[in-house]
Amino acid sequence: MTDITLACFGLVGTLVTDAGIVELAFAEAIATQGVVSGTSAFARSMAQVHRARGQPPAQVLSELFPDNQPKAQAALLTFERSLAAAADRTVPAAIPGAREVLTGLAESGCRLCVMTNMPRRELTAMLRTLGWSDLINVALTAADVPRGCPSPDLALAAMLRVGVGDVREVAVVQPTAAGVECGRRAGARIVAGVLTGVHPAARLRAAGATHVIDSVADLPGVLAISSPSAGGPPDPATISIPPQVSLERRSLGA
Repeated sequence: MTDITLACFGLVGTLVTDAGIVELAFAEAIATQGVVSGTSAFARSMAQVHRARGQPPAQVLSELFPDNQPKAQAALLTFERSLAAAADRTVPAAIPGAREVLTGLAESGCRLCVMTNMPRRELTAMLRTLGWSDLINVALTAADVPRGCPSPDLALAAMLRVGVGDVREVAVVQPTAAGVECGRRAGARIVAGVLTGVHPAARLRAAGATHVIDSVADLPGVLAISSPSAGGPPDPATISIPPQVSLERRSLGA
């Protein structure tokens, strides 16, 4: 079906419906720091959160409170507690067609990665609930790499984990501008933005999406027409990933 050997997916908004728990956690986090609902400051902060979706929460909150990092750290703790509580009481719902796409790619020999800002505990629980634990080859959180999106670290880490030697074998599928930019910076041949997330098509294209699709269910068609063996246009990327490269970890909360 495709010459892609690694497909990297966002989680919430790409494979799983966005139930609003992430933005709710941000709202509760900033409210604890005196920025309460109904004020213009709250509206401005939430607009900034919406624009920054896809970036690590620590980075988003640090930018919301640039002159007061203790406030940013306190807000991050509230965010993490709120998100964990919301995830515990929310049953994740797969985007229609997501399971079929993942299964089809796996059966074709393509390896699968999930990349998310969700904490490891919530990520593991969500994959287990969906029954995808054995289907996903690599599950990465922002804490697994030195830098989260829009830096390329998550996509590059996935390539290193599964041993991909050429970025022309990689597809990245994301619902946010930051996630799309991660794939673009990593040199992935296909960087598909999906409209089931929080950012509109224009924003995804501006971030560097090679394709914008209604949902992940449309990905097989993109892969089929983009395959060189199917007569698709050749990709100019020539970057190779040396197998000996490793990524240095550092704290995102610093």
